[in-house]
Amino acid sequence: MSIGYLALVLHAHLPFVRHPESDYVLEEEWLYEAITETYIPLLQVFEGLRRDGIDFKITMSMTPPLVSMLRDPLLQERFDAHLAKLEELAELEVEHNAQNGHLRYLAEYYAAEFNNVRQMWERYDRDLVSAFKQFLDSNNLEIITCGATHGYLPLMKMYPQAVWAQLRVACEHYEENFGRPPSGIWLPECAYYEGLERMVADAGLRYFLTDGHGILYARPRPRFGTYAPIYTETGVAAFGRDHESSQQVWSSEVGYPGAPEYREFYRDLGWDAEYDYIKPYIMPNGQRKNTGIKYHKITGKGLGLSDKTWYDPYWAREKAADHAANFMYNREQQIGHLHGIMQRKPIIVSPYDAELFGHWWYEGPWFIDYLFRKLGTTKGLTK
Repeated sequence: MSIGYLALVLHAHLPFVRHPESDYVLEEEWLYEAITETYIPLLQVFEGLRRDGIDFKITMSMTPPLVSMLRDPLLQERFDAHLAKLEELAELEVEHNAQNGHLRYLAEYYAAEFNNVRQMWERYDRDLVSAFKQFLDSNNLEIITCGATHGYLPLMKMYPQAVWAQLRVACEHYEENFGRPPSGIWLPECAYYEGLERMVADAGLRYFLTDGHGILYARPRPRFGTYAPIYTETGVAAFGRDHESSQQVWSSEVGYPGAPEYREFYRDLGWDAEYDYIKPYIMPNGQRKNTGIKYHKITGKGLGLSDKTWYDPYWAREKAADHAANFMYNREQQIGHLHGIMQRKPIIVSPYDAELFGHWWYEGPWFIDYLFRKLGTTKGLTK
């Protein structure tokens, strides 16, 4: 018998950054980096779990701007070219570091990773929305929506027709792309205002996610805090963010991403390499930028970027497995404590920006993979 629930929720969103009027716009690389480092790695995790017979459950919002960009032929073509450049650079790095054992190891690692991204990109015929949809159809992934343009709804309160358009267009766009209406919505920035639930209900949505204080300061004050949903008078349920589990993963100061074994985000080959060597792989105007090939680990707090030591994916994976075990243990303790107080099953809602996993915290997808594998062997905690 389970004594509580963990709801892991990822919010996948990027601003709309399509610029057909120019051959190169740096902001478009936000999308390309997220595809390479977050969306495809998450799909790889989901595929691995399904292959190994692990019945995982996870919720993920996919906003209308992101879905539109992922299905745009121009951006798909430009990502294809972006990935080809990464593959070329990684192979060049393998040759360039032939006499440096560890750097060659890392260059070969990146070359293999980019090749894996290429294989999945082509296997799904460039359509990652359909790739995620298959896990929606298999009931492993609950895909929810968000505001049509991710507009901050409390600022639109004085224009209810604008709020309604954000909700209604989002639901229509979701149904066009996923073949069914959405059940829930991640409120943009998790921001709620009193009365919004009526429009949410009218849009046909059954629940929404909001920040913890949106639940804690409800009227009447909730008996179980954020550890149980609130059903509004409209019948729509409100789920609030759990601060403890969120901070444990999200914070680079007290959370997992700051571990010294993990990859250093701010040290990149685009800035480290000799200018003439890296010039074909940076911006067309000659300005340096991140390439996505990063050879250093965080190493330790208080160190400057020049003091970072070499990254090792093997030890980073080991640390991700340790952190997944620690996260599961902490949730078991948290749920056990809450169950004893509440005398009912609590639900721990742990929402994060999807791009934290892989892009900002490179090892994040490994963490999710290990977490679900460990949850698959535990009793008392339901995913």
